[in-house]
Amino acid sequence: MTGFLAVGAAFGASARKALMGLGLALLACPVWAEAEIQAITSPGGIKAWLVEDHGIPFTALSIRFQGGTSIDAVDKRGATNLMMGLIEEGAGDLDAQGFAAARDGLAAEFRFSADLDGVSVRARFLTENSAESLELLRQALISPRFDADAVERVRGQVLANLRSEAKDPGSIAGDALRVRMFGKHVYGLPADGTVDSVTALTREDIVAAHQAAMTRSGLTVAAAGDITADQLGAMLDGLLGALPETGADLPGRAEIAAAQGLKVVAFPGPQAVVTFAAPGIRFDDPDYFAAVVMNEILGGDRFGSRLMAELRENRGLTYGARASLSVFDQAEIISGSFSTGADTAGQAVEVLRETWAKMAAEGVSDEELNLAKRYLTGSYPLRFDGNGAIAGIMVGMQVLGLSPDYPKTRNALVEAVTAQDVARVAARLLDPGKLFVMVVGQDTGLVGTE
Repeated sequence: MTGFLAVGAAFGASARKALMGLGLALLACPVWAEAEIQAITSPGGIKAWLVEDHGIPFTALSIRFQGGTSIDAVDKRGATNLMMGLIEEGAGDLDAQGFAAARDGLAAEFRFSADLDGVSVRARFLTENSAESLELLRQALISPRFDADAVERVRGQVLANLRSEAKDPGSIAGDALRVRMFGKHVYGLPADGTVDSVTALTREDIVAAHQAAMTRSGLTVAAAGDITADQLGAMLDGLLGALPETGADLPGRAEIAAAQGLKVVAFPGPQAVVTFAAPGIRFDDPDYFAAVVMNEILGGDRFGSRLMAELRENRGLTYGARASLSVFDQAEIISGSFSTGADTAGQAVEVLRETWAKMAAEGVSDEELNLAKRYLTGSYPLRFDGNGAIAGIMVGMQVLGLSPDYPKTRNALVEAVTAQDVARVAARLLDPGKLFVMVVGQDTGLVGTE
């Protein structure tokens, strides 16, 4: 759910997918606050959320299976990611070309992806073609072919991406920071695998990854569009009823490294990439919305955030700097990133630390608070508009344990945040002794502490 936020760069391309939804996306969901969400249960026991909209004859469906790349075995890293890349490459009696032709002939759209905590399926289909579209999707979910030629073609694409990331300073910085923050936990391992691990994967490994990832345990479903509750219930039983009940065990909680530090990784070029992270906050924490407002003031979407003001406007050290809260199933962090000249990396890191510590010590002004709350309650990004976005957000709401009325109450939670609340949570989350900084660049003049 859920790379579109700058914080994604702090954890490299392989982990950005984990930050593309869930708690962060929900901050904009008042765009459809008037929608009535129905919680339904199919005759076969599958639970789902639904927003009916019969104005346009199509339906968007979003499905999430809990587990994701974190359930890959240590020696099979990349199996889930490769498997999800192959789901649409042939199913049932159709090879890759036949499946693509059938999908396109129905004007249907299927998207399959994997992140740290889940694998996601998104579908859009016309009402008049719903039965045929759903049967095609069912075959992809239940009977993917994993043909040898498709495996090698998609494996080649994954390997090309991995080799490209290995030469990208942003990905290098993100991967190194992820290892530093999560250590030996599976979150610290390569989500998409390594060149060696992906090269070694067999068809049997891919089949095993499919069986482990796509099960009815940890299943979350939402739909929006031209479909009724009764129709959705019958559809879900036909689409998902044949899935196995259970799959692989989920990982336990990750212990986040919290000690202050600096690591410098040499990389040739005139630019340096700076990433940073500290322990975060759970979504169900009473201070979560105070943390949301705090983060918006520190390094959120607005051009006037403190990091943007101090690093770009006042000193011209970067084109942009961001910080974000990220909520994973097994960990929470606050992290961010920016690029700067190699010769100004030392100055930029010092400004970052000063800005971080100042907010922890002094809190925020009433003007900053009001501007941030106005932005958070008044901005409705277009990317969250439409049935596809609504279905995806409803899945994220369920994953986070929210109630169907959350879109109608969320703005009040933001409005209730006071300057004292922000000061309290800033002192808690922005402790300078817990900020770790990673710098990838050459001739920066910085000396790492580890």
